[in-house]
Amino acid sequence: MPTWTLHRGDALTLLRALPDASASATITDPPYNSGGTTTTARTSDTARGKYVSGDAQHQLPDFDGDNRDQRSYTLWLTLILTECYRITERGGPLLVFTDFRQLPATSDALQAAGWTWRGIVPWHKPISRPFKGGFNRACEYILWATKGPVDAARNPVCLPGLYSASQPRGSKRHHITQKPDELMAELVKVCVPEGTVLDPFTGSGSTGVAALASGRSFIGIEQSAPIADTACTRLSAAVA
Repeated sequence: MPTWTLHRGDALTLLRALPDASASATITDPPYNSGGTTTTARTSDTARGKYVSGDAQHQLPDFDGDNRDQRSYTLWLTLILTECYRITERGGPLLVFTDFRQLPATSDALQAAGWTWRGIVPWHKPISRPFKGGFNRACEYILWATKGPVDAARNPVCLPGLYSASQPRGSKRHHITQKPDELMAELVKVCVPEGTVLDPFTGSGSTGVAALASGRSFIGIEQSAPIADTACTRLSAAVA
């Protein structure tokens, strides 16, 4: 029977208290610290202001930690992923979401943390913001890495290198940067069967819900109290 634990507080502080090799995989969606077209817009606006359309009808909670500049973001993410490396068992995978602006910083951070970078998995978003005079911003990216060699003997999956899925809408949307449930259900397959998935940026719990539904256990961390409450509700329902 899969189990779940959600720690509430700062990711870097709480990761340091978790035991070595206590997770089979790390799958996470950190704050991108991106958005906006200028440095001022990226560092002075709220996360909601950057990632939610002005005509959005929902009142989902904002979140902190999305105003770092490029150098501090790279350093901070390196520290986070260094702890995830320690906590993940040998051969375990890392999947970390990013956008086009932070892709170079994210790839630098995961390699500086000790992970072996294996590739980029594009996530195509059928519903995306138009860009007049150019191309729609219709993709985000999942960077794939491992702690040492790929452990194909324990988990001989052969997963697609490209996914297409729309973000949840209406009553199914619980977080302003929530990832699609069907996408997360696919991504957790990179973790060994009946293993444990770590997510230091749990948000509304989509990674954990997918892990639990697949028979895997889950360890999460979430800083925002109202968002953590939502995650707990969803995680509890996933094992009910």
